[in-house]
Order: sequence, then structure tokens, then C-alpha cells
Amino acid sequence: KKMTNNMLYNINRNKTNLNILEEQYSSGKKIQRTSDDPVIAVRSLKLRTNLAELNQYYKKNIPDAKSWMNVTEGALNTANQLLTSMHKYMVQGANDTLTKADRDSIVKNLKELSAQIYQEGNTDYAGRYVFGGYKTDTSLLFEKDRTDLSYTITESFKGNQIENITKVKDYGEFSNYDLSNLSPEDIGNSPELIHGYRIQLSYMDLAKDVDGQGDLEIEASPEGDLPKLITKSMNDPDAYEPADNEVHYIPDTGEVILGKEAFNQLRKKEDISITYKKDIFKEGDLRPEHYFNCQKLDKNDPDGKEINYTLSNQKIQYEVSFNQKLTINTQGRDAFTHDIARSIEDIIFAIEEVEKTESKIAEVEKYLKDPSVEDKEGLERLLKNLDAELSLKNKVLQEVFGDGMTAVSKQQDMVNVAVADLGSRYVRLELTESRLA
Repeated sequence: KKMTNNMLYNINRNKTNLNILEEQYSSGKKIQRTSDDPVIAVRSLKLRTNLAELNQYYKKNIPDAKSWMNVTEGALNTANQLLTSMHKYMVQGANDTLTKADRDSIVKNLKELSAQIYQEGNTDYAGRYVFGGYKTDTSLLFEKDRTDLSYTITESFKGNQIENITKVKDYGEFSNYDLSNLSPEDIGNSPELIHGYRIQLSYMDLAKDVDGQGDLEIEASPEGDLPKLITKSMNDPDAYEPADNEVHYIPDTGEVILGKEAFNQLRKKEDISITYKKDIFKEGDLRPEHYFNCQKLDKNDPDGKEINYTLSNQKIQYEVSFNQKLTINTQGRDAFTHDIARSIEDIIFAIEEVEKTESKIAEVEKYLKDPSVEDKEGLERLLKNLDAELSLKNKVLQEVFGDGMTAVSKQQDMVNVAVADLGSRYVRLELTESRLA
């Protein structure tokens, strides 16, 4: 009987084992319920969790990160190509005395190239702006003219960022002369160059009060006495000739012009902070909130509440593997600066000065050819001085183009660094993807 019982037990046990194997075969699962094998059940649940995470990284996060970075790299490479083209025009302007047709052609091309470079900063991926940091719903540029916003902007400078500038002191308006009856004694001194010092702000056409005064504050550290600040119009004859201990603020051009003593004071400062207001923006201008500590006021807001923006390092990070995050974005200020636009504005101002003198020369030559004008000695002396003035202004124009070359080269260096940084992160992403695969 005992042998019979053992035989029946073994048969039933084998039958049960066979049933288990058949269930495993038919279902493809080693266990049907947790109680079948708690250890295997725990391992299985953990494996499922790991596989779900792997799928999230491998099939969603990494492809999305790669797409974002590819779009960013494409925009940076396009900007680099545009900067190369811009550099050629700057070289042409710096090395040649240009005709009016040459100048018009170069400026037109520079404007178009500049606009397209900054437009690359508005590149978006799936409706999110890739260069806006955390503000992915805010474009890097103003996409239309805006007069409904007022910004109080604080820019930071170092003493060694103060520039040397050169201007030509010309004869002013011809209203001072009677060209039909001009004697040599009426003619002033020969034209001369003005050498000065400048801090160029990131914007021009800055806000003024009802009296035409600019609202600008200068702070510097280490603390100490600061020079006297005077607001000037760009058309004031002495706008670029401040007294030694004066600073001329020119809101029209966004320039702070320093006298000699004022320059010696500020160039020794470790930090210079300049606060000003701007309430007119043109299409294509860079938004201040991406570049500076600033306050924005919407003039249409009935509550009149200001929005404060604090400059910070805004890294957008994706989790691409277990406990591994990767920064996918490049911030606009690391690749696109105001320098290109400001350089072109300097070139346009310098060209306007050249054309102003050319217009005066044409007017004098017209009177020299007029047979009704008998005494032409005064006109000939005036023409000689104007020719000298034109020569100086062409020289200054070439120097401004040279400064533009430097600005373009620095901008290209920034873009190249941004591309290299993005590329190194992309390689890391590909290695992670390969390991997950």
C-alpha cells in the first residue's frame, strides 16, 4: 500500500508539474500569479519597470533631444555661413575707397545678412523657441514693431570695454555761408579729427522725457566720484567733445561719450552698471529679457505692474538614461549678440557723414560753374577744405568697417564655440543611445 501511495503521489506531482509547464508554454509566462514564485514575481516587476524606463529614454527622450539639438545646430551653422559672407563685405569696405553705388550695395547686403542672422535666433522646434532658455514660448527677437512696451534695462561693462572712437569735426550746415558771395575770410579752419572714448549701449533710439533729456544712471565699483552726466542730441556740434570731467549721453545713438578725465576714472573700475529706458522697438530687435536684468512694463496693462527679469543660466535638461541628464539647449546670448547690429548702425552713420560732405561738395562745384559768380576764390578755398573733410570721413569709414570686421570675427568665434559645445553634448547623447540599444 505504501508503494502504491508513493506511485500515485509521484504521478499526481508529475501531472501537476506537467500542467504548470503547459500553462507556461501556452501563456509564455513563467508564473501566473505572485504566489507561484514571489522572488521571480519581484524580479519580473522590476524588469518591467526597467524596460518601461528604457523605452522612455530610448524611444522618446533621446529622439526628442537629438531633434532639438539638430535644429539648433542647423541654425548655428547657417548663422556661421552668413557671418562669413558678412566678413567679406566688411573687408571690402575697410580696404577700398567706395563709390556711392558701392556703399549702397554693401549696406543693403549687410542689412539683409544681419536680419537673417538674427532670424536664425528665432528658430523653433515643435513650437518651442530653441534659443530662449526656459522661455520657450517667447521669441528671441521682436517679431513686429512694438511701442506698447517699456523696458528699464541694466547693462554691465568692464573698464577695459571702453572704446576709442574717431569723428570728423565738419563745417556744419551751409546756411552759415552765402555761396554766391563768399570771400576767403569767411572760411573757417581746416577740418580735423576728434578722438574720444565711448561706451556703446546695446540699443539706439532710447527713451527721453518731455524736455528731451535721457533717463540714464551710471554706477561703478569700487565706489567713488563719478563724472557729470549731460544728455546731448546727435546733432549737437559738441556731442562728441565732452569736457574732461563730463559724460555725454546720446539717446539717439545709444552712446555714452567720455571726456579724458571721465575715461581715466571709469577705465579703472572693475564693474560699470548703466541703467536706461527704451520704449520703441523695431522688428528684429533682440528682446532685452534674454540678455539683461530688466523690468518690463506693458503700457496697456491697467494695473501698471512691472515684470522683473533676472539674468540666469537657463539649462533645459533631458533625462536620457538612469540618473543621467543632458543639457540640450543653447541660450541665445551665447551665440547671438547685439554687436553685429550695432556695427552696421555705426557703418550707416559713417556713410551718412560721407554723403553729407559729398552733397556739400556738389553744391560748391555747382556755384563754381555758375558764370554769374565772379569772385570764386572763397569757393575754391571752401572746396579744398571740403575735399580734405571728405578724405578724413572716408578714412573714418574704413576704420568703422575695420571695427565691423572685428565684431564679425568675435561673433563667429562665439558661434563656433556654441557649435563645438553642442557637438560634444550630441556625441555623449549618441554614446548613451548606443549603450541603451
